[in-house]
Amino acid sequence: MAKTTFRAFRAPILLLASLLGASCGGGQPSGEDGLRGTPRVLLIGIDGVRPDVLAEVATPNIDALAADGWYTDQARTTTPSVSGPSWSSMLTGVWPEKHGVTNNNFTGRDYATYPSFLTRVEAARPELATFAALDWVPLAELESDPGPVLPAEIDVREVVDGYDLGWAEADGEVAARAARHLSEADPDAMFVYFGNPDETSHRHGSIGAEYRDAIALSDSHVGMVVDAMRARPTFADEDWLVLMSTDHGRRADGGHGGDSPEEMTIFILASGPATVGWPPPGPAFIVDVAATALAHLGIEIDPDRGLDGVPLGGPE
Repeated sequence: MAKTTFRAFRAPILLLASLLGASCGGGQPSGEDGLRGTPRVLLIGIDGVRPDVLAEVATPNIDALAADGWYTDQARTTTPSVSGPSWSSMLTGVWPEKHGVTNNNFTGRDYATYPSFLTRVEAARPELATFAALDWVPLAELESDPGPVLPAEIDVREVVDGYDLGWAEADGEVAARAARHLSEADPDAMFVYFGNPDETSHRHGSIGAEYRDAIALSDSHVGMVVDAMRARPTFADEDWLVLMSTDHGRRADGGHGGDSPEEMTIFILASGPATVGWPPPGPAFIVDVAATALAHLGIEIDPDRGLDGVPLGGPE
């Protein structure tokens, strides 16, 4: 059965959110102090997911996040629509013209000037705890200087090699490590990456059953991480913003890199109390993800090292 959560139910959800936001005063659920709690961010990235295919796959965990937040299946990624520049733009909040990455070799990168949102958090507020877990190794390890987009300055990096372990197994390990960190530590800003859907589509040269099964498996991994977040003893006193997106779409043959709508169109999801009262989805771009994360954490950006993206819900 085709998924309806993201489309047919979107307008009623947003109307309800607006009403709740008005009753709670500026979108902040009322508590004893009138605040939402300590701001925290969990960004989940799933590689190579076409939004129209996502809408046809049973993904109850992603659906639940969308129903409790904000969702668009009409956002745009980078040119070219390949992983190196696209993940760089999602994590840094700037287009390839600034961060310099235009291929999967990461040549020309300038993460010193335009660092990831986690690196900016470390520089601006080193007391905050940062975390990244991933299985596409170049995001955290590169053989030559300058360093990767997720450098050693991040407090905790869990790196699994999807090519060595197998992508489905590696994604499961990434989810387990992220869930364990949420249960044992006190993170403020997190990035969790799953690579299996993209690699599965490439391997089979299609967007058929194997690709859709990989998306469904990613949904279970999302559920593992989100369940661990919600099980935290301090969860009621925390203001978690869950962000989720992908780096690019793909053609029917499993390829990507061009500028067709199927390759350039991505989804962006935001979920949590902070999204109450957000305006309905309008034009959105991959660079808005990092801007939204930083705004939620209250990190101000030096205009000289400014972002191309803007916070999805407007200024916080």
